[in-house]
Amino acid sequence: MFDYDVVIIGGGPAGLTAGLYASRARLRTVLLEGMMMGGQTASTELVENYPGFTEPLVGASLGPLFESQAKKFGLEVRQFQQATKIIPQNPGFEVVMSPEGGLTAKTVIVATGTQWSKLGIPGEEELRGAGVSYCATCDGAFYRDMDIAVIGGGNAAIEESLFLTKFARKVYIIHRRDALRAEKIIQERAFANEKIEFVFNHVPLKIVGDGEVKGVELKHVKTGEEKFLAVAGVFIYIGMRGKSELLEGLATMDERGFVAAGEDTVTDCPGLFAAGDIRQKPLRQIVTAVADGAVAAVQAEKFIEANFQSD
Repeated sequence: MFDYDVVIIGGGPAGLTAGLYASRARLRTVLLEGMMMGGQTASTELVENYPGFTEPLVGASLGPLFESQAKKFGLEVRQFQQATKIIPQNPGFEVVMSPEGGLTAKTVIVATGTQWSKLGIPGEEELRGAGVSYCATCDGAFYRDMDIAVIGGGNAAIEESLFLTKFARKVYIIHRRDALRAEKIIQERAFANEKIEFVFNHVPLKIVGDGEVKGVELKHVKTGEEKFLAVAGVFIYIGMRGKSELLEGLATMDERGFVAAGEDTVTDCPGLFAAGDIRQKPLRQIVTAVADGAVAAVQAEKFIEANFQSD
């Protein structure tokens, strides 16, 4: 006898949608989330491209809405319980949890999402939380009337730079190329913002500070010239990595930790599914995450029907 039919690991849009669909299918389902509900949406200021809403949505509002809807259909949620290991039992799985305990399930859906890639330069780790940040909505208010730097040129870097102009005196966007990768509409807003200054063709060499950030040493990628930029904070947005440590040895993944699961969310471990941003895919958005969550739940239901007698 298993504790659950489905264990979902991760409380972002993919995990919560999987919980909704699995619970509606009358599967005994529990969702484990070690931190805040909502995943990346919880640290997103505004969402303006989710279909059906003509006005921007506050990112932090989406997680509780998804959670409330899924709970209506019977989803059990265990917040602040971290899954630390998945052990195949053949059949089924044991999921070990922190701070203690564990449970068994016929299937597991992993929807743990992504984490920000690091620069790997001197000063980054030493000054993390003392001027180095990966979350503008979390830390932006600490930099009122100060000069700060954002490193990156994609959607996240530019969107977060625009948010930071609400507080900072000046936002320097440092990008290693001479053009941005962000969507054109976001670029247009940034170029029109008087508080933003672009530092193209530069890479950071070192984040400088003693107890708190004082600035960043930069190098021009074409000339090799180095310079020092005095800032009080450095926000880093250079891409994402999959939070897939739980799947090491269980499922195939690439060098950035993204799991080799197709549109059906099926991994190469029978009964184990990967949904949302953790999966190898061309687009990581809320709308693609919720699609993955729905598919994973349906696939889990089919797997249970094919491999387990009704109990």
